[in-house]
Amino acid sequence: MQLRIFTEPQQGADYATLLRVARAAEDLGFDGFFRSDHYLKMGPVSGLPGPTDAWITLAALAVQTSRIRLGTLVSPVTFRHPGPLAVSVAQVDQMSGGRVELGLGAGWFEDEHRAYGLAFPPLGERFEMLDEQLAVITGLWAAPEGERFSFAGRHYTVRDSPALPKPAQRPRPPVIIGGGGRERTPRLAARYADEYNVAFDAVDGTEAAFGRVRAAVRAAGRAESSVIYSAAQVVCCGRDEAELARRAAAIGRQPDELRQHGLAGTPGEIIAKIKRFAAIGAQRMYLQVLDLSDIAHLELLAAEVLPAA
Repeated sequence: MQLRIFTEPQQGADYATLLRVARAAEDLGFDGFFRSDHYLKMGPVSGLPGPTDAWITLAALAVQTSRIRLGTLVSPVTFRHPGPLAVSVAQVDQMSGGRVELGLGAGWFEDEHRAYGLAFPPLGERFEMLDEQLAVITGLWAAPEGERFSFAGRHYTVRDSPALPKPAQRPRPPVIIGGGGRERTPRLAARYADEYNVAFDAVDGTEAAFGRVRAAVRAAGRAESSVIYSAAQVVCCGRDEAELARRAAAIGRQPDELRQHGLAGTPGEIIAKIKRFAAIGAQRMYLQVLDLSDIAHLELLAAEVLPAA
C-alpha cells in the first residue's frame, strides 16, 4: 500500500507552509504530496492568509523537491480551460522530471465560484465539460510531435493545435478521476483514468464504488489492472488518547467521530483500518492532513504506520 499526504491549503496555508510539509513528506518516505484545488475556505476557520493556486504551487514544488509525486485531488473543470491546463500540467511535469499527476473532477463548491467570478453550470453540464476536457487534455498530450490536434465538442473546440508542450512522462502524466457516482463517473474512469479515487467514504461504500468502476473498465475492454484504485481519508494519529484528543481538537473534530469517519486512533488502529481498505482492493491511500503546522504528526505516521502499510 502506497501512502500519500493530501492537504487542504484553502483552510489557511501559505506557500512556505506547503513547502515545509511537502519536503517533510518527501524526507519521511511518503509516496506523494497532493493538494486540493479550491479558492475558498470551508467551515469556521479563517482561511488566512487566503487561497493559493494549485498549479502555481505545484510548479514551485516541482523544482524544490526531488522524488515525491505531486498532483491535485482534484482540479475542477470550472476553473481552467483544457488547452491551457494541458500546457500547465505538461510544463510542471517537465519541471519535476516527470513526477506530476492530474486529478480532474466536475467541481462541487458553488460558493467559491461566486466568490471569484467563476461560472457554475448545473451538474449534468459540468460532467459534459469533464468528458470534453479529458478528451482534449489527453488528446493534446498523445498527439505525435509534428502532428496537429483538433477537437469539436459542445463546450470546447480546438482547431489545428500543435499540441505542445509534451509532458516528460509518456504517453502522459497519470490521470486521476474520483467520485462515487453510479453511472457517469464509472464510464469516464473506464475511458480515461489511470487511477480511480474514492474520498471520505466508509469501507463498504468504497468497495461498492470500486466494483462499479471495475465493471465499467471490463465493459470498455480494458484490463482491470490498468487502473489503480485508491481512497482518501482524514488522518489523526496519537500514541495515546491524550495525544489523539489534542490533535483532534486542533482540527475541530472529536476522536470518536474521526475513528468512525476517517483513519484515527493509535498507529495500530490506523494500520488495521488501512488493511481493511487494502482487502477491498485499495492500492493507495491519501492521508488528509489538516493541521499543517504539526510536522510531528507526519513523523509519527512515517515511523509507525508507513512501514506496516
